[in-house]
Amino acid sequence: MCNDHTEHAMGRRGLLVTGAAAALTLGTVSFANAAPDKGGNGDGTGTDTRTVRGTLPTGSPDYVYLPVDVPRGVREIRVSYSYERPTVPAGTQGNALDIGIFDERGTALGGNGFRGWSGGARTEFFIRADEATPGYLPGPVRSGTWHIALGPYTVAPEGLAYEVTITLTYGSPGRTPRPVHPPERAKGRGRAWYRGDCHLHSVHSDGRRTPAEIAAGARAAGLDFINTSEHNTSSSHAAWDGLWDDDLLILTGEEITTRNGHVVAIGMDAGTFVDWRYRARDNRFGHYAREVRRAGGLVVPAHPHATCIGCNWKFGFGDADAVEVWNGPFTPEDEVALASWDNTLVSAARSGRPWTPAMGSSDAHRDPDPIGTPQTVVLADELSREAILAGIRAGRSYIAESAAVSVTFGASGGRGQHAGIGERLRVADDAPVTVRLEVTGAPAGSSARIVTDQGTLHTVALPESGAGTVEWRTTAEYATYVRAEVRRPPASPGLPGLPGPFVALTNPVFLGGKSA
Repeated sequence: MCNDHTEHAMGRRGLLVTGAAAALTLGTVSFANAAPDKGGNGDGTGTDTRTVRGTLPTGSPDYVYLPVDVPRGVREIRVSYSYERPTVPAGTQGNALDIGIFDERGTALGGNGFRGWSGGARTEFFIRADEATPGYLPGPVRSGTWHIALGPYTVAPEGLAYEVTITLTYGSPGRTPRPVHPPERAKGRGRAWYRGDCHLHSVHSDGRRTPAEIAAGARAAGLDFINTSEHNTSSSHAAWDGLWDDDLLILTGEEITTRNGHVVAIGMDAGTFVDWRYRARDNRFGHYAREVRRAGGLVVPAHPHATCIGCNWKFGFGDADAVEVWNGPFTPEDEVALASWDNTLVSAARSGRPWTPAMGSSDAHRDPDPIGTPQTVVLADELSREAILAGIRAGRSYIAESAAVSVTFGASGGRGQHAGIGERLRVADDAPVTVRLEVTGAPAGSSARIVTDQGTLHTVALPESGAGTVEWRTTAEYATYVRAEVRRPPASPGLPGLPGPFVALTNPVFLGGKSA
């Protein structure tokens, strides 16, 4: 039996500012009159339901919390919601409302209360000890004040009218299974170039593929490793049991999706959750970047020049371990990201200060989004979490549109000196340097380019076979660094100077750093 109570628009309890984005807390939903046998079964089972309706105005805080007093004896909490989507004039944002939940441990920024987030990907979810909706963490439904988190992503001029329904099911709580996480090492091939896709979405956030489908797609794309990167949740970390093997390393991470940009955390300790409820103005990103590193992961701003609302990167790159310059099928946004990243190399080149490597990932969500387009190819001592992250951090990597494309790139000086991708060739400024690029698997009509701090200085059309070798000679005085690009023909041949889409691009080789 279901007892349905309706409570209308609740008054504000207060506007809370806790060092993060402002949050509005609504009045509490009470189940105080409920009892374990409320369902009328006389055996401590049954359900009880409350429904809340309200309207959020334009200019609402980023997060609105709906407290729910959960009594003892609850086996499951289930939440569903809906909201109005009125037609708005062109150029005006309509309504979009995200949802998640925190348990009785509270909503403190970086606290332990997080139990799940689905953003706008689903309209209902449940949590109980033995199971939970993807995006949410299974575990006991303990008594206390839980908080449903509403995120008014955009609000139409007439406001955002919503309805939230909470159903408690009473009964024996059941047991929470011990999570099984992926191992940190696969068999691999020893020191080799390993291919990976570090930005993927499954049903645990707004993707449509299951973990099994992603693992199969990764193998079909010729990948050696992948990284889980669900929006604002760690729920998928325990969803890969039986899907790894000697040929596929599965790293655990998160796409930390703030209102001022997204950052992919790569290869964190399994089970780690990193909070996202802050903007650049709150001066909190550095703290959470350190949290990622303390969990053994890398901090990688994703699609930094994307034009979707909240996607453009506003936090600066001082805390980044790498930056995603190529996200999914090539677009002009990637061209801007590449140019912006390239501009940062000059200041690091002569000073010897740390530089930020580039990487690329597919950001695949559903069919027909291709997994592994693009992919980051990393030189690592072994196929392990530690070795792969070390290779990415050092910039010993290049980006390719598929496993069909392979690149070898480096620079040589006198006395047998050589430096590969991500390294420095320490030669005198006036010493001759030979730059060599080898390409295989490029599409017909592709060209190879040598790029320095002055721009593109050498372009060669590759043979129709897609395989070729390019050599170019320079000095450290003339070229502060060199990197390579392989591109398809321009999409608009009539526009001079407009390059074509990427086939591959490398991190730089730095030149110089040794007196004459």
